[in-house]
Amino acid sequence: MSAEDRDDNLTKVARVRRRQVPPTVSLRDDPPGEQDGEPSAPAMSRRELLELGAVVGAAFLAGAEAAAEAAPASTGPLAPMPALGGAPDEILRMQAEVRRALQKPVEQRSWIMVIDTRKCTGCQACVVACATENVLPPGVTYRSVPEVENGDYPRVKRIPMPTQCMQCDKPPCVAAANAVAPGSMTKRPDGIVAVDYARFRGKSAFRAAAKACPYRGLYYDDGKFYTQPTPAFQPYERAVSHDWGRRWLRERYNTGAPVGGGRKCHFCLHRLEAGMVPVCVSTCIGRAVYFGDKNDSHSLVNELLTKNAGQVVRIRDNRGTEPRVYYLCDDPQESNKYHD
Repeated sequence: MSAEDRDDNLTKVARVRRRQVPPTVSLRDDPPGEQDGEPSAPAMSRRELLELGAVVGAAFLAGAEAAAEAAPASTGPLAPMPALGGAPDEILRMQAEVRRALQKPVEQRSWIMVIDTRKCTGCQACVVACATENVLPPGVTYRSVPEVENGDYPRVKRIPMPTQCMQCDKPPCVAAANAVAPGSMTKRPDGIVAVDYARFRGKSAFRAAAKACPYRGLYYDDGKFYTQPTPAFQPYERAVSHDWGRRWLRERYNTGAPVGGGRKCHFCLHRLEAGMVPVCVSTCIGRAVYFGDKNDSHSLVNELLTKNAGQVVRIRDNRGTEPRVYYLCDDPQESNKYHD
């Protein structure tokens, strides 16, 4: 929509406003009169009402387009935090801790996640939120919530175990991928295992990395869309994603990155750099997911690990990967045996 069209629509809205339409509007086609002994409001015809709706809607879309065109690529200054009076909300506390960590050099941060399986309901809300936040296509999910059974009948429990890339300190996927496609995966100073979409291309490099990963944390983007079999390509599949500090737009029949390569969880790095917690943390209805800087001795994640020292599990830690995702369980030994 051109600037001239936007200005014309805004002018029309101004004219409509000057008509001073009353709060109560009659939709009758007959002239104004009296009904049930009470005077009726001045009538607006259906045609006038539809014209008004069309003009206002066009003006709204014009404003949205103008805002999108003017939106900067960078995050800019962080928005102010709400006041934390008394006992702060855990989400707000973690967000404040993320912002405190951002004041340090990246090499002094150490991002970790803590998941309390005792509070997880297995609702899959984090899975949906992750797919929406990162505009994930079919077959790609940065997060899943498998369930494991614990005990014997009749004392049986099902334990949800939310999982994603564990951002291992000794990630076997990095060496495997780089042996096929050099420079395709690296380990950031803050602990996140990073992917270079320009280099991590093709199924050979992906298969090598996926085979080395003991957590099934890697997915291949084959270019599919949810609405691919239908005639209408829906706008939500063309939304911009923000993996690895760049803006990505997947288009139909486009084989450019990130299509044609491996993808994985990045702890919502774009949100962290904007001073927000990962979307799975803020979405969890059971408040079972925690995030923060392990190098901050006063962080909530360190507080939880200290208080639950005898109930902490790191999945398949016996493989020497040193994952950065910690689980709190009632019976660590019983829960951990399903992941050996």
